[in-house]
Amino acid sequence: MIHATVAPGAEILELGCGVGCITHPLVELGHPIVAVDESAEMLAHVRGAETVCARIEALDLGRRFPVVLLMSNLVNTPRDKRVAFLGTCRRHVTDGGIVLIERLEPHWAPLEGAESQIGRVKVVLRHIEREGTVVSGVVEYGAAGRTWRHAFANKLLDDAELEVSLHEAGLELNRVLDDARRWVEAKPTG
Repeated sequence: MIHATVAPGAEILELGCGVGCITHPLVELGHPIVAVDESAEMLAHVRGAETVCARIEALDLGRRFPVVLLMSNLVNTPRDKRVAFLGTCRRHVTDGGIVLIERLEPHWAPLEGAESQIGRVKVVLRHIEREGTVVSGVVEYGAAGRTWRHAFANKLLDDAELEVSLHEAGLELNRVLDDARRWVEAKPTG
C-alpha cells in the first residue's frame, strides 16, 4: 500500500523502523530509505538503507523528504508525545510531500487472548483493559521457541481528534487510505 501511494523511487524517511520489516521491501521496490529507530540493536538488522539511531521526537536531520512514514501505531501515544512525533514528521517532509500514518482502528476493541500471525511470529494479546479511549495490555510475541512481551497503552484516535493533533503540528488530514481507517495521508498546511 505504501509503494502504491507514493511516487516510484521516492525517497522515504521511516520513523520507528524497528528491524526493517517495512524498510526491506521498500528498498527492494526501489525506494531510498532513511530508517530511524532509537534502538541500535534493532537498527543492526536493517540492510540497504541509511540508518539513524535517535528518538523520533528529538530528530532533526536538517533535510526534508517527499515521504515520511510514522507507522506501528506510534501516533496512538499520549497527546504531548503524539504532537512531538507529528512535529518531527512536519519538520522533515517537503512542502509538497506527504506523511503516511498508521494508527489503530478508531473503534478498536481487542479481545483477551486474541491470536494472530505475522510471518513466523505468533502474536497474542494479554491483560487487555479499556478506560475510555485508552486501551492497554501486553502483546506477547513468540518465534523460534522464544517469547517476548511488550506492554502498551494506546490512545484511540477518531478522525476529529487526529485532525486536531495534525493541525497542532502543521499538518492536515488529506485522505484515509483504507476501509479500516488505519492508514491516513497528511500534508503540510499552508
